[in-house]
Amino acid sequence: MFMRRRRPLMRAAMVGGVAYHAGRRHQEGVEQDEMTEARLEQLEAQQSAPAAPAAGGISDATIDQLKQLGQLKDAGVLTADEFDQQKQKLLGAS
Repeated sequence: MFMRRRRPLMRAAMVGGVAYHAGRRHQEGVEQDEMTEARLEQLEAQQSAPAAPAAGGISDATIDQLKQLGQLKDAGVLTADEFDQQKQKLLGAS
């Protein structure tokens, strides 16, 4: 009689333990999905926000290129007309 009572209790303990473990794993997966979704939304928000241009709406790269053009003009490599044409190309592109 003692053996008959013990088996259903062990079976119930096993079923309960497995159900608890499965429920816990499911909840961890849901939490991980929510964290991943939040990170994706944050990245999408960062990408959709326009990058702030430097002062005056000119990027740093354009400013560097204008400085190089000025140095070439001062060195006599570029004429004033060539310098103006290249400057307009750079300013029109930015």
